[in-house]
Amino acid sequence: MSQLVDNHPLARDLPEHKDTIHNLKMNDTHFSKTMEEYEVLDKEIVRAEQGVEHVADLELDGMKMKRVKMKDELLTMLQQA
Repeated sequence: MSQLVDNHPLARDLPEHKDTIHNLKMNDTHFSKTMEEYEVLDKEIVRAEQGVEHVADLELDGMKMKRVKMKDELLTMLQQA
């Protein structure tokens, strides 16, 4: 039985930046591309945690670390906008 695992969409995790997220997605290609990569990675992590896709623990840890770094990068861009 798979456990319920939640994903981490940026707009929900950072609701105070919702308007800025939308603005940057429309007008900043670097932000938009990074956010798209973040969301794809986040969905991959959720699928692995739910057991839908089998990923080695070490690989999953690496994916989670990458997600944290990407989120930090996105947050920095939001704060500078």
